[in-house]
Amino acid sequence: MPALVAEAISKTYTTGPIQTRVLQNISLSLEPRELTLVLGPSGSGKSTLLAILSGLLKPDSGQVSALGEDLWKKSRADLERFRLEHTGFVFQGFNLFPALTALEQVMLPLEYLGLPKHLARNRAMASLEEVGLFSRLNFRPIELSGGEKQRIAIARALAKKPQFLFADEPTSALDSVNGKNVIDALHRVARSYGATVVCVSHDTRLAVDADRIIAMEDGRILSDVTNGGRRAPPVAAVSAGANL
Repeated sequence: MPALVAEAISKTYTTGPIQTRVLQNISLSLEPRELTLVLGPSGSGKSTLLAILSGLLKPDSGQVSALGEDLWKKSRADLERFRLEHTGFVFQGFNLFPALTALEQVMLPLEYLGLPKHLARNRAMASLEEVGLFSRLNFRPIELSGGEKQRIAIARALAKKPQFLFADEPTSALDSVNGKNVIDALHRVARSYGATVVCVSHDTRLAVDADRIIAMEDGRILSDVTNGGRRAPPVAAVSAGANL
């Protein structure tokens, strides 16, 4: 059964007299244990789609259901609690606190969830080991490479054992080696934890490691294909998506 379903979602931004339609009647369903890569150029609507799917941004129309619940029928407090309990986020800018060690960074959301400190510490250490950074647990961000910082951000999301993980341009500032390490870590989150992982990017190098590739342009889905071949759009659409 799909873990996340979007039905006919649209979004328009208004700046003064100018209206820009960013998403146009998009529907899709995402499954557990699947890493979905959303590719597209700047302005294609992929980051807006990610924000709506994750419950950070309300669509103008349509609905998003996660674990069978309509996100936008929840109260603000219930929606925030849902994100805290079920969702992890990884952003382009890492969002790490300069004064905290890697271990403290990963423990922080667990303490918000109310875990006892010793359990939070053990789970955080296990997550750092999962992304290959156990030896860096006492390092602060200034002492880490860009790839290491991003993997700590993934470990922080992973420690919550989320059912959904959303990544926005997680490899844009990284070289090919570190980018591969990051996408491998996201793939392990999907496989090992049964999570639904959605990564938006313009980095076509990531396509080879994704379970599913959605290509977007001008707020629409051009193509939607998987390695298993369950979705088979026209060849022209696939070719257009591959060139994004």
